Amino acid sequence: MTTPRVLRTPDEVRWFVNDLRRRGQTLALVPTMGFLHDGHLSLMREGRARCDVVAATIFVNPTQFGPTEDLTRYPRDPVGDLAKCGSAGATVVYSPEPATVYPPGYQTYVNVEQVSQGLCGDRRPGHFRGVATVVTKLLALFRPNVALFGEKDYQQLQVIKTLARDLELGVEIVGMPTIRESDGLAMSSRNTYLSADDRARALSLSKGLFAMQAAAKAGETDVAKLLALGLAPLTQANVKLDYLEVRDAQTLEPLTTLTKERSARVLVAAFLGTTRLIDNLALTVS
Repeated sequence: MTTPRVLRTPDEVRWFVNDLRRRGQTLALVPTMGFLHDGHLSLMREGRARCDVVAATIFVNPTQFGPTEDLTRYPRDPVGDLAKCGSAGATVVYSPEPATVYPPGYQTYVNVEQVSQGLCGDRRPGHFRGVATVVTKLLALFRPNVALFGEKDYQQLQVIKTLARDLELGVEIVGMPTIRESDGLAMSSRNTYLSADDRARALSLSKGLFAMQAAAKAGETDVAKLLALGLAPLTQANVKLDYLEVRDAQTLEPLTTLTKERSARVLVAAFLGTTRLIDNLALTVS
């Protein structure tokens, strides 16, 4: 395992990228906020399979956190993260300071209008503006052939796919399947916040989603009936629900009925104590 080189400034990134281009090598980019788990590492491994070189970014982006959210206590492990990036095949890691990304006088932001509405877009005002802005900056800086993101943050993935298409950034955005713990809980850096009791109750999120998925595969197309199946485990676990909704998988428009012709996604957000978790699954009618 080779320890990745750490880049701190845009000039260092440009030098790295220009050198790659001179050598005719392809680049996969994996943006992260650090505190890495197997979900992040699966993106880097896939990037290595697709391209000659993998670059990861580790940056806790302040513009996607609201004033009451967990920016200051967001978990960090820079030494461990660097080792994990190396084990997954990353050649470099870009880890800038916030003032480098948003220097004094910074005033340019990216808004993706439709797919950022509803769901987390309503519950976390300004969140997707921050996500879209930092991802656009990273894609413009690295100019990768491929950029990989996890499907666990599904609305975020659709926001990023849309901005890359609309701004003609010339990068393939790849969504990778959610990686789960052995008991079904979606891997998340925020899982470390959970108490033992909250961790056990958190299983109700995936339990409800899998029940909905199984019912859809068995032929249930009524979204109201499916949502009742997904809500039951959350209610039993006394989880504070933020939302549980079925949406079109591409446009994120609300659905009332599933069809074979239109792909669908069920998305959930809930609080376990003070920790907010999200999850989602595809719904396919047999």
